[in-house]
Amino acid sequence: MTKEIVIALFFAALAQQTHAQVLARVGDKNITVQYFNQRYAEVKKETINPPTPQAFLSDLIRFEMGVQEAKRRHIQDEPEVREAIRKDIYKGLLDKVLGDKIQQIRVTEAEMRNYYEKNPEIRSSHILIEFKPDATPEQIAAARKRAYEIYNDVRQSRRPFAELVRLYSDDNLSKPAGGDIGYQNRITVVPTYYDALLKLKLGQISAPVRTQYGFHIIKMTGRRSYRDANKDQIRAAVFDEKRKVFFDQYFNSIRSRYRVTKNEKLVKSLR
Repeated sequence: MTKEIVIALFFAALAQQTHAQVLARVGDKNITVQYFNQRYAEVKKETINPPTPQAFLSDLIRFEMGVQEAKRRHIQDEPEVREAIRKDIYKGLLDKVLGDKIQQIRVTEAEMRNYYEKNPEIRSSHILIEFKPDATPEQIAAARKRAYEIYNDVRQSRRPFAELVRLYSDDNLSKPAGGDIGYQNRITVVPTYYDALLKLKLGQISAPVRTQYGFHIIKMTGRRSYRDANKDQIRAAVFDEKRKVFFDQYFNSIRSRYRVTKNEKLVKSLR
């Protein structure tokens, strides 16, 4: 064995010994130099103004104390904690199997324009005939009947739509503005509302549209050009669509390992 190899082995052993050195001990847990350096590097990477090494060591000590105290109290057996752990496991799986692919997703200007052509930002006003989340079928039917009565009145009336909103609408937030809810897109309003809005022409009024909030009589009042649209939201929407492709591909690839059944009758009753 040459002198150079001996020196190299010495420094390797010294580095390993340094990593194994214990900075602190909390109960039955050792906080080694290696563990500290790994965690501290993560914090410095994610934070503009990281804590000092001494302050971060104090954070780690508190963390270990908290984990051990939680175990002593059997917090891990509580239903909400179990569910939180399940969510972390699911996220960890996605990060491990799809993280690199998702990091490589790129959104082009052409993709954004194509998405916006099908999903534009549209301005509308509405009259809401509300029913509560726990409404009975009879109450929903009564709200629907009232909605169609109001709709027929709106179609025949010569009064401005904003005036009819103040007369009929249950939406106290938009009522002072004549029912105006501004420009919205597929992400910012419920799908049934947006889908109905897409079918309208400028100034046209829809028949009552049901959502979880009640029945809406919608007037289309504007359509924003791509040039003036919120590009950040469009880019995020396209990114989500491309990410969903990876998700669907992965879960389709493992679906055969797991038996999945649905109660179709109950599924159809969901709202």
